[in-house]
Parts: sequence; structure tokens; C-alpha cells
Amino acid sequence: MKGGVDSTSPFVDFLVRWLLRKPLLASPVQTDSLFYEIFQTDPSIVFELIGNLSARNITYSFASQEVKQTSFRIDGILVPPIYATDLPIVFVEVQGYKDSKKVLYSSFFSQIFLYLHDYQPVNDWQAILVFTRRSLDPGLPRQYRVFASSSQFQRIYLDELGETENLSLGLSLLQLIGLRQEVASERGRRLVGRIRRELTDAGNQRKFIELVETVFVYKFPDLSREEIEAMLGLNELKQTKVYQEALAEGLEQGREQGREQGREQGREQGREEGKLAAVPLLLKAGLTVEQIAEQLQLDIDAVRKVAQQQS
Repeated sequence: MKGGVDSTSPFVDFLVRWLLRKPLLASPVQTDSLFYEIFQTDPSIVFELIGNLSARNITYSFASQEVKQTSFRIDGILVPPIYATDLPIVFVEVQGYKDSKKVLYSSFFSQIFLYLHDYQPVNDWQAILVFTRRSLDPGLPRQYRVFASSSQFQRIYLDELGETENLSLGLSLLQLIGLRQEVASERGRRLVGRIRRELTDAGNQRKFIELVETVFVYKFPDLSREEIEAMLGLNELKQTKVYQEALAEGLEQGREQGREQGREQGREQGREEGKLAAVPLLLKAGLTVEQIAEQLQLDIDAVRKVAQQQS
């Protein structure tokens, strides 16, 4: 039959079952990508870092933006709605490793000013540089000393945020990334416990727990999904009726979408759409955007778009 109509649904079914049963990728996710995935899921965490708790923060969207004239991409930009010209554009950079080339500050500010030149926004701007540890900060070069006392530029050190119990769930999640493996397991279990106690909305609870799992995929690349679930004490949670019903609903939606799209389009396009239909379920299962894109051989921007629609 033309268009692969009958093959789309079994393909999605097989794809989901195969990916959920095989161990997660052993190659670690880059630290900055992990942070940006968290910021994309919940942009308000960025504002928590700088103590800005304005209700208008929820209007921001987190994105990456290409600077056209230089063909490079700025990975972390918080953009306010087009009508909110009084709100600043916020540039975010994360540093989780030593700046051996000593270009961190020059690169960050260059990207900001090239962006401003390229897009000519009417909004003001603000810059935030996040270090997982203070020891990774090489110090502000004297050429940029004007920003040392400027409210327009802030540096945040995650290892100095304080005790996890005194932080918000979002900040506790960020702090978890910089912890050593030997202490991360206990902190992760405690954070999952807090999430289950403090978040009554099932959707928000699932979102934060999935982010914790994503952090552990990065920190423990040699562990399987099942081992990470056991480490975080998630085994019982994922056996509950509510979770299983959500899982079954996501699978059925993926099958139906794949069937409909396969009837309307050719075989190759139908297979790609079938893969995309499986993305929400795989996200629920704890796989990251990068892992899904690599495993399914999909464009990462296409996977990220689906992830944004689910958040």
C-alpha cells in the first residue's frame, strides 16, 4: 500500500518500546546544554537566580538565536513579548568547566553586542553569567571593568547559593548539577521528595521530576534508565495508576497521530512524523532532547519544538 499506511503505527509502537527498554546513551550531555534545557522548560528559574520574582517573568520565552552576519548562535536568550518594550532582553551564559583559552568574558560580551547590532532591539538588555563553582571564574578582565559594578551584568555561583532545603525547587535543581557524584544521589532523592510534597499539580510535578532525571543522566552516563530511577526512588512512583495511565495515553496518541499522518503523506515523511509523534512519551520516560534526536536521527530543533509544546 502506498504511503506506508499500515507500517506507521507498528513503527511508533516498536520505536517507543525499543527506546524505553535499552540503556541510555553513555556519552555525557554537555553541561551548558543541560542548563539550557532546564531554562527552556522553566525560564523563571533564571530570574530566581538574580532575585527577580516579578509576576511578569512568566511572559518571557527562552530561545537560542543566530547572529546572521557571523553565523554563530547564542544559546541562552530570554526574550520578552514584543509588546513589552520596557522589559529587558536577558542573555544567559553557563560555565561549568575551566576557561583554558581565557576567552569567556570577551566571547560573551562580543556575542551580546553583535546581537544588539544585528537585530537592533528597542529593549534594554541584561547579562547573567552562571558558574557551577566560583573557582571556575577567571575574573573579569580589566577591559570590561565598567561592568564590575553594573546592575546590567551579574555573576552567579551555584556552590554559594546555600543549603538545598532553603532554596526553591528550581535553584535546588541547578545546584544539583554541580554536585559531586558521591553526594548527588542523596540530594537527588531529597529533591524528588520535596517535589512530590510541594507540587500538587501533577503536570508540574512530572516536569520537575523529569528534569531531575535528566540531570542524573548527565551525571551518571553509564547507568541505565532503570538504575537512575532506583537511585532516585522513582520505581514506585512510575508504577502508580496515574503514571501508567498517562504513559498509555501518550502511547495511544502517538500511534493515532502516526496513522493519520502516514495516510496523508509519503512513506519517508510519514516515518519522520511517526518519530515526532513518539517524542512526548519519550520525554515523559526521562530521555533528553539531545538523546531523542540522536537515537531517532531527527533534527534537534524539531524535537525541541515538540518539547516546548509539551511544557
